[in-house]
Amino acid sequence: MRTLCASTLIGEFFIIGFAGLVAMKDPDLTQGTVWTVCAVAMVLSVLLCGMISRPGGVQLGWALQIGLIASGFVVPIMFFLGACFAGLWWASIHFGKKIDEAKARFAAQAEAGADPA
Repeated sequence: MRTLCASTLIGEFFIIGFAGLVAMKDPDLTQGTVWTVCAVAMVLSVLLCGMISRPGGVQLGWALQIGLIASGFVVPIMFFLGACFAGLWWASIHFGKKIDEAKARFAAQAEAGADPA
């Protein structure tokens, strides 16, 4: 699960940066505001890569997904991209758990097959 979730989060890192470039064209926003918000979200996405397997990591990831969708109020295409990444986040968690279970099952079978007793 960790690898799939981290891949999604790294993709979001880049999308957040590109959205920041688009948001800078909004005359109502200052560059400082745009880059402060983007920097916090980008740092959070990178830090979450290492926190996925810890308690609360997945929930923080969901919070980031909600923030990504909500950024559509500033950059409208982010409604679509945020929803796409929320779907990827769900798939990363769902299928990542299945992969982890399969790996554990194969490891147990290999352990049982290697045990002479």
